[in-house]
Amino acid sequence: MRRDTLEKETVPFEGLENLIPSLLDEMQTAIFEKAKAWRDARMVEVNSYDEFKEKIEQGFFVLAHWDGTAETEAKIKEETKATIRCLPFGMKEEPGTDVYSGKPAARRVLFARSY
Repeated sequence: MRRDTLEKETVPFEGLENLIPSLLDEMQTAIFEKAKAWRDARMVEVNSYDEFKEKIEQGFFVLAHWDGTAETEAKIKEETKATIRCLPFGMKEEPGTDVYSGKPAARRVLFARSY
């Protein structure tokens, strides 16, 4: 029984050594693509602190400008329980204004809550 599609299939014992690696690769790809699609559907950019709090409360991954200071990150965590998860690769440098402090920010970072 496949865990990714929940389909049951009976296969002959002969040739199993060739089937298993290809089946595992197929399942890994399917699981990865499903997780990536879910993540992408739950990721939003915000430009205000009110919008930030609303989206975090709804369980989204939030891309927001951050001024780079530990103080701002600590205040956001204290008020919303959200922390910076990463500085996403491949994102363009996009100067803006920190959603919490209003100070200049060089880029967006990814905030989320842990559960």
